[in-house]
Amino acid sequence: MLEQRSTGSATTAGLIAKIGVLAVVAALAVWAALPLIAAEAWWGLALEAAVAAVLFYVYLQRRAIQLKYLVPGTLLLIAFQILPVVLTVGTSFSNYGDGHRVDKEQATEAIIAAGVQQTPGGAIYLLAVGESSAGELTLLLTDQADGSTWAGTEEGLTELDGATTDPTGRITAAPDYTVWTLAELNERQAELAELAVPTGPESGIRVQGLSAFEGQSTRSYDEACDCITDAETGTVWHADDETGTFLTEDGEPALVGWRVNIGFDNYLDVLTDPDIRGPFLGVFAWNVMFAAGSVLFTFAIGLGTAMALNRPGMRGTKVYRAFMILPYAMPSFAMLMVWAQMFNRDFGLVNELFNLNVDWYGGTWSARAMTLIANTWLGWPYMFLISLGALQALPSDSLEAARIDGATGVTAFRKITLPLLLIALTPLLISSFAFNFNNFNAIELLSGGHPFKAGDSVGGTDLLITYAFRQAFGSSSADYGFASAISVFIFLIVATISAVMFRFTRNQEDVYS
Repeated sequence: MLEQRSTGSATTAGLIAKIGVLAVVAALAVWAALPLIAAEAWWGLALEAAVAAVLFYVYLQRRAIQLKYLVPGTLLLIAFQILPVVLTVGTSFSNYGDGHRVDKEQATEAIIAAGVQQTPGGAIYLLAVGESSAGELTLLLTDQADGSTWAGTEEGLTELDGATTDPTGRITAAPDYTVWTLAELNERQAELAELAVPTGPESGIRVQGLSAFEGQSTRSYDEACDCITDAETGTVWHADDETGTFLTEDGEPALVGWRVNIGFDNYLDVLTDPDIRGPFLGVFAWNVMFAAGSVLFTFAIGLGTAMALNRPGMRGTKVYRAFMILPYAMPSFAMLMVWAQMFNRDFGLVNELFNLNVDWYGGTWSARAMTLIANTWLGWPYMFLISLGALQALPSDSLEAARIDGATGVTAFRKITLPLLLIALTPLLISSFAFNFNNFNAIELLSGGHPFKAGDSVGGTDLLITYAFRQAFGSSSADYGFASAISVFIFLIVATISAVMFRFTRNQEDVYS
């Protein structure tokens, strides 16, 4: 009787939990559907509805027990692994970036809006400038007539809810936007002067000092010739659908283009353009050196420490091991910032402790040595742990047979211990190489890619991943298509090296099995 009551309670609790989870799924589905409907993203809406339907189908029936465990993991794999890879590869075949963020219609409207001249009676706005959460330059506007707040980009004007204004009505803060300071505004005046917000077929908003105005454009679009004509200057821009740009007869592009598929151009630029290929190959060579050096140094120190603490009869090994893994237990981003201060030329602990006067950030090789030292300190406790476990798992009969055959310590280590360790640890060493090949934090937090040569966008300690990040987000002109192509190169390089190393491991297994 008691057992039946317990089973019934468990069933009821499980049913309540299932209803609660499905209610959350339904709420999330509705929440995600609303912006998709507003954006008329019907394919996205269909995909979202299909995912919700699959979840309800799987969890509302008693059969298909395996699917109840497989579906969540599969959906997360698709969302966080497969989908980003597909989007990255797709973006690498486009010219997506600053100046090519919008479609052709929006680009046409933006170019027409750039020719706006103030007209009597047009709307006047109080101006603040900022960036959206996606990094897009945005005019934050307050209509002086009615106090309404708006956000304007090259795509158009949208109403802004929840904005905070000062007593004069100027916006000082807004959700999802970072408002520029006056100093930032002065630094980017040229970029701001080029921005125009389209509000109609031949009207738009332009910046004038600390305010903005809405007026009529002197430019018009002619569908017959697929061109834009400025009636005031006589300039004519013809559309080039291959590059996604409006061009004059002299080949001068308009300020705004549109997103198009450019095939393998981004990949060919990396391989054939001397201005890109040279820095890319230099970064690639250092990237391989950094990843291989990090694995070599951390493994050598970790294995040496593990062998020292694995000697039978040694006292206090538990205390030693606890101290050894302290760097591994601390947050790496915090430790990297500490190391960055320790390498300060004037007040850093490293120079003070060893009575040095090294400008670690000033020279390319000193900065590279600095990154390897800090990364080795962070990574060797991990190698210590896996090496210690592998040493303790080695078959004792092989080592005993080597000793009986007269092998010395060095010979036994080189011909017996190390090969057996490598068979067990090579997959972990490969994963460590792949991790360090893309170790963004180690470079960005420690050196920031420095040192940079004058006029060069590639730093002496840049890895391919930090180089790609700077191309996409860190420079004044973002180029997402080119950065995506570099990301694909990184994937192919790591995959190739990993495949070669796994093949080497299989050969070693055949020899020592």
